[in-house]
Amino acid sequence: MESIHFSSKRNDWETPKWVIDKLKERFEITYDVACTTENCVCNSGIYFNQGRDGLNEKWSEYGYNFCNPPYGREISKWVEKAYREYNERKIKTIMLIPSRTDTKYWHEYIFGKAKIEFLKGRLKFSNCKNSAPFPSALIIYD
Repeated sequence: MESIHFSSKRNDWETPKWVIDKLKERFEITYDVACTTENCVCNSGIYFNQGRDGLNEKWSEYGYNFCNPPYGREISKWVEKAYREYNERKIKTIMLIPSRTDTKYWHEYIFGKAKIEFLKGRLKFSNCKNSAPFPSALIIYD
C-alpha cells in the first residue's frame, strides 16, 4: 500500500497560474519544453508537446525555456537535459520540480550548478483539488 506522502498516481502536475504570472514578471519565457496544448505557459506560443519529444529537441536559445516536466521516474532525464543545454549551449531554463534534495539528480545536476528557489508550502497545481504531496522548487539555469 502506497502512502500519499511518498508517491502519487499522477505525473502531470499543471503549473499554477500564479507561479507563471510571477515568473513572467521576472523572465521572458519563450518556450515551454514539456507541455501539452492545453497547458502551455510560454509568451510566444511555441512549445513542445507529447507529439514532439522535448528531451530530444534543441531548446530555444532566446529568452528562457520553462520546464515543468512529468514527475515520474524520468524526471532526472529532464533535469540532466536542462543542465546539459546550459553547459553546452548556454540555454537558459527555469524548471519547476519537486524538492527532492536527496535524489541523485539533485546532486549531479542542480547543487552548485543552478540557482535554487524553494517554494513555501506545497503547491496546489491547477489540475488538482488538493495540494501536492511534495514541496516544490524552481531551478534556474542562467
